[in-house]
Amino acid sequence: MSSVTTGLPYADRFPAIVTALPGQGVPWLRELREGAFARFARLGLPTTRVERWKYTNLNPLTKATFEPALRNGQAIPSEALADVLPAETAAHRLVFANGAFRGDLSQVGRLPDGVTLESLGAALARGADALAPLLEHAARSADNPFFALNTALMADGCVLRIGRGVAVEEPIHLVFVAAGGDGAPAYHPRNLILAERDSRAVLFESHVDAGGGTYWSNPVTQVTVEDGAALEHYKFQEEGPDAFHIALTAVEIAARGRYDSFVLTSGGRLSRQEIEAVLDGERSECRLIGGYLARGRQHIDNTTEIVHAKPHTTSKEIYKGVLDEQARAVFQGRIVVEKDAQKTDGHQLNRTLLLSDHAEIDTKPELEIYADDVKCSHGATAGELEESALFYLRARGLDESAARRMLIEAFLADLGEDLPHAAARAALERRVSDWLTAI
Repeated sequence: MSSVTTGLPYADRFPAIVTALPGQGVPWLRELREGAFARFARLGLPTTRVERWKYTNLNPLTKATFEPALRNGQAIPSEALADVLPAETAAHRLVFANGAFRGDLSQVGRLPDGVTLESLGAALARGADALAPLLEHAARSADNPFFALNTALMADGCVLRIGRGVAVEEPIHLVFVAAGGDGAPAYHPRNLILAERDSRAVLFESHVDAGGGTYWSNPVTQVTVEDGAALEHYKFQEEGPDAFHIALTAVEIAARGRYDSFVLTSGGRLSRQEIEAVLDGERSECRLIGGYLARGRQHIDNTTEIVHAKPHTTSKEIYKGVLDEQARAVFQGRIVVEKDAQKTDGHQLNRTLLLSDHAEIDTKPELEIYADDVKCSHGATAGELEESALFYLRARGLDESAARRMLIEAFLADLGEDLPHAAARAALERRVSDWLTAI
Protein backbone atom coordinates (compact mmCIF):
# COMPACT_ATOMS: atom_id res chain seq x y z
CA MET A 1 0.00 0.00 0.00
CA SER A 2 1.46 3.39 -0.94
CA SER A 3 1.99 5.96 1.77
CA VAL A 4 -0.20 9.03 1.85
CA THR A 5 0.53 12.28 3.64
CA THR A 6 -2.55 13.35 5.57
CA GLY A 7 -1.36 16.28 7.67
CA LEU A 8 -0.50 14.25 10.76
CA PRO A 9 3.24 13.74 11.22
CA TYR A 10 3.16 9.94 11.68
CA ALA A 11 0.32 9.00 9.37
CA ASP A 12 2.44 8.67 6.22
CA ARG A 13 4.29 5.86 8.00
CA PHE A 14 1.18 3.72 8.23
CA PRO A 15 2.55 0.76 6.23
CA ALA A 16 5.38 0.39 8.75
CA ILE A 17 3.24 1.07 11.82
CA VAL A 18 0.51 -1.39 10.94
CA THR A 19 2.84 -4.38 10.99
CA ALA A 20 3.23 -3.97 14.77
CA LEU A 21 -0.52 -4.01 15.48
CA PRO A 22 -2.17 -7.12 16.95
CA GLY A 23 -3.96 -9.43 14.55
CA GLN A 24 -2.29 -8.02 11.47
CA GLY A 25 -1.83 -11.54 10.13
CA VAL A 26 -5.62 -11.95 9.92
CA PRO A 27 -6.69 -11.13 6.33
CA TRP A 28 -10.05 -9.52 7.14
CA LEU A 29 -8.49 -7.30 9.80
CA ARG A 30 -5.59 -6.25 7.60
CA GLU A 31 -8.02 -5.31 4.82
CA LEU A 32 -10.23 -3.46 7.29
CA ARG A 33 -7.30 -1.38 8.55
CA GLU A 34 -6.00 -0.58 5.09
CA GLY A 35 -9.45 0.44 3.88
CA ALA A 36 -9.97 2.62 6.94
CA PHE A 37 -6.64 4.36 6.48
CA ALA A 38 -7.39 5.03 2.82
CA ARG A 39 -10.71 6.56 3.91
CA PHE A 40 -8.93 8.70 6.50
CA ALA A 41 -6.45 9.90 3.89
CA ARG A 42 -9.31 10.74 1.53
CA LEU A 43 -11.33 12.60 4.15
CA GLY A 44 -8.42 14.44 5.76
CA LEU A 45 -8.76 16.37 8.97
CA PRO A 46 -11.87 18.56 9.15
CA THR A 47 -11.48 22.31 9.07
CA THR A 48 -13.81 24.96 10.42
CA ARG A 49 -15.40 25.08 6.96
CA VAL A 50 -17.02 21.74 7.80
CA GLU A 51 -20.30 22.56 9.53
CA ARG A 52 -19.92 20.03 12.36
CA TRP A 53 -16.43 21.43 13.08
CA LYS A 54 -17.30 25.09 12.61
CA TYR A 55 -16.47 26.01 16.21
CA THR A 56 -13.48 23.70 16.83
CA ASN A 57 -10.18 24.51 15.15
CA LEU A 58 -7.81 21.54 14.95
CA ASN A 59 -4.70 23.54 14.08
CA PRO A 60 -3.12 22.88 17.50
CA LEU A 61 -3.48 19.14 16.88
CA THR A 62 -1.78 19.32 13.50
CA LYS A 63 1.16 21.30 14.90
CA ALA A 64 2.11 18.65 17.46
CA THR A 65 4.52 15.85 16.53
CA PHE A 66 2.88 12.61 17.62
CA GLU A 67 4.34 9.14 17.74
CA PRO A 68 2.11 6.04 17.77
CA ALA A 69 2.16 4.64 21.30
CA LEU A 70 1.62 1.09 20.06
CA ARG A 71 2.25 -0.94 23.23
CA ASN A 72 4.84 1.22 25.04
CA GLY A 73 2.39 1.64 27.93
CA GLN A 74 3.16 -1.90 29.04
CA ALA A 75 6.69 -0.86 30.04
CA ILE A 76 5.68 1.99 32.36
CA PRO A 77 6.31 1.09 36.04
CA SER A 78 3.10 0.31 37.90
CA GLU A 79 4.00 2.69 40.74
CA ALA A 80 3.92 5.57 38.26
CA LEU A 81 0.28 4.78 37.49
CA ALA A 82 -1.28 3.43 40.68
CA ASP A 83 -1.58 6.81 42.44
CA VAL A 84 -3.74 8.34 39.71
CA LEU A 85 -6.28 5.54 39.39
CA PRO A 86 -9.77 6.86 40.17
CA ALA A 87 -11.13 6.45 43.69
CA GLU A 88 -14.36 4.83 42.49
CA THR A 89 -12.65 1.56 41.67
CA ALA A 90 -15.17 -1.12 40.78
CA ALA A 91 -15.13 -4.85 41.42
CA HIS A 92 -14.23 -5.31 37.75
CA ARG A 93 -11.56 -2.96 36.39
CA LEU A 94 -9.46 -2.94 33.23
CA VAL A 95 -6.56 -0.47 33.13
CA PHE A 96 -4.85 0.76 29.97
CA ALA A 97 -1.63 2.79 29.94
CA ASN A 98 -1.08 4.83 26.78
CA GLY A 99 -3.79 2.66 25.28
CA ALA A 100 -2.16 -0.69 26.18
CA PHE A 101 -3.81 -3.17 28.54
CA ARG A 102 -2.13 -3.51 31.95
CA GLY A 103 -3.06 -6.79 33.60
CA ASP A 104 -0.94 -5.99 36.67
CA LEU A 105 -3.18 -3.01 37.50
CA SER A 106 -6.44 -4.59 36.41
CA GLN A 107 -8.73 -6.73 38.48
CA VAL A 108 -11.73 -8.76 37.42
CA GLY A 109 -13.86 -10.35 40.10
CA ARG A 110 -16.24 -13.23 39.63
CA LEU A 111 -18.45 -12.38 36.69
CA PRO A 112 -21.85 -14.00 36.13
CA ASP A 113 -22.03 -16.80 33.62
CA GLY A 114 -22.59 -15.39 30.17
CA VAL A 115 -20.37 -12.32 30.63
CA THR A 116 -17.10 -11.89 28.74
CA LEU A 117 -14.66 -9.12 29.66
CA GLU A 118 -11.23 -8.98 28.01
CA SER A 119 -8.80 -6.71 26.22
CA LEU A 120 -9.25 -6.11 22.52
CA GLY A 121 -5.54 -6.69 21.95
CA ALA A 122 -5.76 -10.23 23.31
CA ALA A 123 -8.89 -10.93 21.25
CA LEU A 124 -7.30 -9.65 18.04
CA ALA A 125 -4.11 -11.61 18.66
CA ARG A 126 -6.25 -14.79 18.65
CA GLY A 127 -7.82 -13.80 15.36
CA ALA A 128 -11.24 -13.29 16.96
CA ASP A 129 -13.34 -13.75 13.83
CA ALA A 130 -16.44 -13.19 15.97
CA LEU A 131 -15.42 -9.52 16.24
CA ALA A 132 -15.44 -8.98 12.49
CA PRO A 133 -19.13 -7.98 12.20
CA LEU A 134 -18.75 -5.44 15.01
CA LEU A 135 -15.53 -3.90 13.73
CA GLU A 136 -16.71 -3.78 10.15
CA HIS A 137 -19.94 -2.04 11.13
CA ALA A 138 -19.24 1.65 10.53
CA ALA A 139 -22.88 2.72 11.11
CA ARG A 140 -23.30 6.48 10.83
CA SER A 141 -19.58 7.16 11.44
CA ALA A 142 -18.34 6.35 7.94
CA ASP A 143 -17.57 10.01 7.17
CA ASN A 144 -15.77 10.61 10.46
CA PRO A 145 -11.99 10.76 9.83
CA PHE A 146 -11.15 10.08 13.47
CA PHE A 147 -13.29 6.95 13.43
CA ALA A 148 -11.42 5.84 10.31
CA LEU A 149 -8.04 6.55 11.89
CA ASN A 150 -9.05 4.66 15.02
CA THR A 151 -10.05 1.67 12.90
CA ALA A 152 -6.73 1.78 11.06
CA LEU A 153 -4.53 2.06 14.18
CA MET A 154 -6.52 0.43 17.01
CA ALA A 155 -4.25 -1.78 19.09
CA ASP A 156 -6.20 -2.35 22.29
CA GLY A 157 -9.33 -1.55 24.23
CA CYS A 158 -12.12 -3.48 25.89
CA VAL A 159 -14.44 -6.21 24.66
CA LEU A 160 -17.47 -6.60 26.92
CA ARG A 161 -20.39 -8.92 26.20
CA ILE A 162 -23.25 -9.21 28.67
CA GLY A 163 -25.18 -12.36 27.84
CA ARG A 164 -28.91 -12.64 27.36
CA GLY A 165 -30.89 -12.01 30.54
CA VAL A 166 -27.77 -11.47 32.67
CA ALA A 167 -27.56 -8.68 35.26
CA VAL A 168 -24.07 -7.59 36.32
CA GLU A 169 -24.54 -6.17 39.80
CA GLU A 170 -21.09 -4.55 40.27
CA PRO A 171 -19.94 -1.76 37.94
CA ILE A 172 -17.32 -2.47 35.31
CA HIS A 173 -14.64 0.22 35.14
CA LEU A 174 -12.38 1.04 32.19
CA VAL A 175 -9.46 3.29 33.13
CA PHE A 176 -7.25 4.91 30.49
CA VAL A 177 -4.08 6.44 31.92
CA ALA A 178 -1.75 8.70 29.95
CA ALA A 179 1.84 8.35 31.12
CA GLY A 180 3.93 10.09 28.51
CA GLY A 181 6.78 8.30 26.81
CA ASP A 182 9.06 9.00 23.88
CA GLY A 183 7.86 12.12 22.12
CA ALA A 184 4.14 12.86 22.21
CA PRO A 185 2.30 9.52 22.19
CA ALA A 186 -0.95 9.00 20.30
CA TYR A 187 -3.20 6.04 20.93
CA HIS A 188 -6.51 4.89 19.50
CA PRO A 189 -8.44 2.53 21.82
CA ARG A 190 -11.50 0.69 20.52
CA ASN A 191 -14.11 -0.52 22.99
CA LEU A 192 -16.82 -2.98 21.93
CA ILE A 193 -19.79 -3.19 24.30
CA LEU A 194 -22.64 -5.63 23.62
CA ALA A 195 -25.61 -5.80 25.98
CA GLU A 196 -27.66 -8.74 24.78
CA ARG A 197 -31.41 -9.10 25.12
CA ASP A 198 -32.83 -8.27 28.60
CA SER A 199 -29.37 -7.82 30.18
CA ARG A 200 -28.34 -5.12 32.69
CA ALA A 201 -24.95 -3.53 33.40
CA VAL A 202 -23.22 -0.36 34.65
CA LEU A 203 -20.06 0.83 32.89
CA PHE A 204 -17.64 3.47 34.17
CA GLU A 205 -15.02 4.98 31.87
CA SER A 206 -12.20 7.21 33.15
CA HIS A 207 -9.45 9.07 31.31
CA VAL A 208 -6.73 10.38 33.64
CA ASP A 209 -3.22 11.79 33.44
CA ALA A 210 -0.05 10.56 35.16
CA GLY A 211 2.29 13.25 33.93
CA GLY A 212 1.78 12.49 30.26
CA GLY A 213 2.71 15.94 28.90
CA THR A 214 1.49 16.37 25.35
CA TYR A 215 -0.40 13.35 24.04
CA TRP A 216 -3.44 12.47 21.96
CA SER A 217 -6.17 10.01 22.93
CA ASN A 218 -8.57 9.05 20.13
CA PRO A 219 -10.96 6.46 21.62
CA VAL A 220 -13.99 4.95 19.92
CA THR A 221 -16.63 3.07 21.89
CA GLN A 222 -19.26 1.02 20.03
CA VAL A 223 -22.32 0.15 22.11
CA THR A 224 -25.09 -2.22 21.10
CA VAL A 225 -28.15 -2.43 23.35
CA GLU A 226 -30.39 -5.29 22.28
CA ASP A 227 -34.13 -5.77 22.93
CA GLY A 228 -35.07 -5.00 26.51
CA ALA A 229 -31.46 -4.50 27.66
CA ALA A 230 -30.30 -1.55 29.78
CA LEU A 231 -26.84 0.01 30.05
CA GLU A 232 -25.71 2.87 32.27
CA HIS A 233 -22.50 4.46 30.94
CA TYR A 234 -20.57 7.04 33.00
CA LYS A 235 -17.53 8.78 31.53
CA PHE A 236 -15.12 11.10 33.37
CA GLN A 237 -12.60 12.85 31.13
CA GLU A 238 -9.73 14.29 33.20
CA GLU A 239 -6.87 14.36 30.72
CA GLY A 240 -3.74 16.42 31.32
CA PRO A 241 -3.53 20.17 30.57
CA ASP A 242 -1.58 19.63 27.33
CA ALA A 243 -3.62 16.67 26.09
CA PHE A 244 -5.86 16.25 23.07
CA HIS A 245 -8.90 14.02 23.52
CA ILE A 246 -11.15 13.31 20.54
CA ALA A 247 -13.70 10.60 21.27
CA LEU A 248 -16.66 8.97 19.61
CA THR A 249 -19.35 6.86 21.24
CA ALA A 250 -21.66 5.17 18.72
CA VAL A 251 -24.79 3.57 20.19
CA GLU A 252 -27.56 1.46 18.69
CA ILE A 253 -30.62 0.73 20.82
CA ALA A 254 -33.16 -1.94 19.93
CA ALA A 255 -36.81 -2.28 20.97
CA ARG A 256 -37.46 -1.60 24.67
CA GLY A 257 -33.75 -1.03 25.18
CA ARG A 258 -32.42 1.78 27.34
CA TYR A 259 -29.10 3.62 27.22
CA ASP A 260 -28.20 6.16 29.92
CA SER A 261 -25.07 8.23 29.33
CA PHE A 262 -23.31 10.69 31.59
CA VAL A 263 -20.16 12.53 30.51
CA LEU A 264 -18.19 14.98 32.68
CA THR A 265 -15.37 16.79 30.90
CA SER A 266 -12.83 18.81 32.86
CA GLY A 267 -9.46 17.93 31.32
CA GLY A 268 -7.46 18.41 28.17
CA ARG A 269 -6.21 21.35 26.18
CA LEU A 270 -8.59 20.52 23.34
CA SER A 271 -11.28 17.89 23.65
CA ARG A 272 -14.30 16.75 21.68
CA GLN A 273 -16.82 14.14 22.74
CA GLU A 274 -19.18 12.94 20.04
CA ILE A 275 -22.13 10.71 20.82
CA GLU A 276 -24.24 9.17 18.08
CA ALA A 277 -27.28 7.29 19.34
CA VAL A 278 -29.82 5.55 17.11
CA LEU A 279 -33.15 4.53 18.65
CA ASP A 280 -33.79 1.64 16.28
CA GLY A 281 -36.63 -0.18 18.01
CA GLU A 282 -40.08 0.72 19.32
CA ARG A 283 -40.19 1.95 22.93
CA SER A 284 -36.44 2.32 23.11
CA GLU A 285 -35.06 5.08 25.33
CA CYS A 286 -31.93 7.20 25.41
CA ARG A 287 -30.77 9.72 27.99
CA LEU A 288 -27.68 11.87 27.52
CA ILE A 289 -26.58 13.93 30.53
CA GLY A 290 -23.36 15.93 30.43
CA GLY A 291 -21.32 18.47 32.34
CA TYR A 292 -18.24 20.48 31.40
CA LEU A 293 -15.86 22.53 33.53
CA ALA A 294 -13.15 24.60 31.87
CA ARG A 295 -10.72 27.39 32.67
CA GLY A 296 -7.55 28.88 31.26
CA ARG A 297 -7.57 28.39 27.48
CA GLN A 298 -9.26 25.00 27.47
CA HIS A 299 -11.51 24.13 24.55
CA ILE A 300 -14.30 21.59 25.15
CA ASP A 301 -16.63 20.41 22.39
CA ASN A 302 -19.71 18.25 23.02
CA THR A 303 -21.38 17.19 19.78
CA THR A 304 -24.31 14.77 19.92
CA GLU A 305 -26.85 13.28 17.56
CA ILE A 306 -29.91 11.29 18.60
CA VAL A 307 -31.80 9.60 15.76
CA HIS A 308 -35.36 8.44 16.40
CA ALA A 309 -35.70 5.78 13.71
CA LYS A 310 -38.75 3.93 15.03
CA PRO A 311 -42.12 4.93 16.60
CA HIS A 312 -42.76 5.38 20.32
CA THR A 313 -39.15 6.24 21.20
CA THR A 314 -38.00 8.62 23.93
CA SER A 315 -34.93 10.75 24.46
CA LYS A 316 -33.83 13.31 27.01
CA GLU A 317 -30.66 15.39 26.81
CA ILE A 318 -29.29 17.90 29.32
CA TYR A 319 -25.81 19.44 29.12
CA LYS A 320 -24.64 22.08 31.60
CA GLY A 321 -21.25 23.69 31.98
CA VAL A 322 -19.21 26.32 33.79
CA LEU A 323 -16.52 28.33 31.99
CA ASP A 324 -13.90 30.60 33.55
CA GLU A 325 -11.04 32.80 32.34
CA GLN A 326 -10.58 32.37 28.55
CA ALA A 327 -12.10 28.91 28.22
CA ARG A 328 -14.33 28.07 25.29
CA ALA A 329 -16.99 25.39 24.95
CA VAL A 330 -19.11 24.08 22.12
CA PHE A 331 -22.43 22.30 22.34
CA GLN A 332 -23.98 20.91 19.17
CA GLY A 333 -26.98 18.75 19.88
CA ARG A 334 -29.05 17.36 17.05
CA ILE A 335 -32.27 15.36 17.33
CA VAL A 336 -33.49 13.68 14.14
CA VAL A 337 -36.98 12.21 13.92
CA GLU A 338 -37.34 10.02 10.86
CA LYS A 339 -40.52 9.77 8.80
CA ASP A 340 -41.87 6.59 10.40
CA ALA A 341 -40.95 7.55 13.96
CA GLN A 342 -44.42 8.69 15.07
CA LYS A 343 -45.14 9.25 18.77
CA THR A 344 -41.54 10.34 19.37
CA ASP A 345 -40.82 12.20 22.60
CA GLY A 346 -37.49 14.05 22.50
CA HIS A 347 -36.24 16.94 24.62
CA GLN A 348 -32.92 18.77 24.78
CA LEU A 349 -31.46 21.54 26.94
CA ASN A 350 -28.07 23.25 27.13
CA ARG A 351 -27.20 25.77 29.85
CA THR A 352 -23.83 27.43 30.45
CA LEU A 353 -22.57 29.62 33.27
CA LEU A 354 -19.89 32.16 32.30
CA LEU A 355 -17.64 33.28 35.15
CA SER A 356 -15.50 35.61 33.01
CA ASP A 357 -16.11 38.21 30.35
CA HIS A 358 -13.57 36.35 28.20
CA ALA A 359 -15.18 32.91 28.41
CA GLU A 360 -17.21 31.80 25.38
CA ILE A 361 -19.90 29.25 24.55
CA ASP A 362 -21.06 28.35 21.06
CA THR A 363 -24.31 26.44 21.29
CA LYS A 364 -26.31 24.98 18.45
CA PRO A 365 -29.35 22.88 19.38
CA GLU A 366 -31.14 21.40 16.37
CA LEU A 367 -34.38 19.56 15.64
CA GLU A 368 -34.86 17.80 12.32
CA ILE A 369 -38.35 16.32 12.22
CA TYR A 370 -39.90 14.32 9.38
CA ALA A 371 -42.85 12.86 11.35
CA ASP A 372 -45.99 14.78 12.27
CA ASP A 373 -47.08 13.22 15.58
CA VAL A 374 -44.24 14.05 17.96
CA LYS A 375 -43.40 15.93 21.15
CA CYS A 376 -40.01 17.58 20.78
CA SER A 377 -38.33 20.63 22.29
CA HIS A 378 -34.92 22.19 22.59
CA GLY A 379 -33.39 25.20 24.25
CA ALA A 380 -30.13 26.89 25.23
CA THR A 381 -29.19 29.62 27.69
CA ALA A 382 -25.94 31.24 28.75
CA GLY A 383 -25.32 33.85 31.41
CA GLU A 384 -23.41 35.04 34.43
CA LEU A 385 -23.98 34.51 38.13
CA GLU A 386 -26.92 36.56 39.31
CA GLU A 387 -25.78 39.63 41.21
CA SER A 388 -28.91 39.61 43.34
CA ALA A 389 -28.22 36.04 44.48
CA LEU A 390 -24.60 36.92 45.28
CA PHE A 391 -25.75 39.94 47.25
CA TYR A 392 -28.27 37.84 49.17
CA LEU A 393 -25.66 35.29 50.22
CA ARG A 394 -23.05 37.89 51.12
CA ALA A 395 -25.60 39.78 53.20
CA ARG A 396 -25.93 36.61 55.26
CA GLY A 397 -22.26 36.40 56.10
CA LEU A 398 -20.66 34.47 53.23
CA ASP A 399 -17.57 35.91 51.60
CA GLU A 400 -17.62 36.37 47.83
CA SER A 401 -15.67 33.18 47.08
CA ALA A 402 -17.95 31.00 49.21
CA ALA A 403 -21.07 32.65 47.75
CA ARG A 404 -19.89 32.10 44.17
CA ARG A 405 -19.04 28.50 44.93
CA MET A 406 -22.47 27.85 46.45
CA LEU A 407 -24.26 29.27 43.41
CA ILE A 408 -22.13 27.23 40.99
CA GLU A 409 -22.80 24.05 42.96
CA ALA A 410 -26.53 24.83 42.87
CA PHE A 411 -26.35 25.38 39.10
CA LEU A 412 -24.79 21.94 38.57
CA ALA A 413 -26.77 20.10 41.25
CA ASP A 414 -29.53 18.77 39.01
CA LEU A 415 -27.01 16.88 36.91
CA GLY A 416 -26.46 14.61 39.90
CA GLU A 417 -30.18 14.28 40.51
CA ASP A 418 -30.54 12.67 37.08
CA LEU A 419 -27.93 9.98 37.79
CA PRO A 420 -29.38 6.69 39.02
CA HIS A 421 -26.10 5.27 40.36
CA ALA A 422 -24.88 6.43 43.80
CA ALA A 423 -21.18 6.00 42.95
CA ALA A 424 -21.61 8.18 39.86
CA ARG A 425 -23.31 10.91 41.87
CA ALA A 426 -20.49 10.82 44.43
CA ALA A 427 -17.87 10.94 41.69
CA LEU A 428 -19.54 13.97 40.12
CA GLU A 429 -19.76 15.82 43.45
CA ARG A 430 -16.11 15.07 44.21
CA ARG A 431 -14.88 16.35 40.87
CA VAL A 432 -17.01 19.50 40.99
CA SER A 433 -15.71 20.20 44.48
CA ASP A 434 -12.10 19.73 43.37
CA TRP A 435 -12.57 22.01 40.38
CA LEU A 436 -14.16 24.73 42.49
CA THR A 437 -11.21 24.90 44.87
CA ALA A 438 -9.53 27.20 42.33
CA ILE A 439 -12.50 29.60 42.12
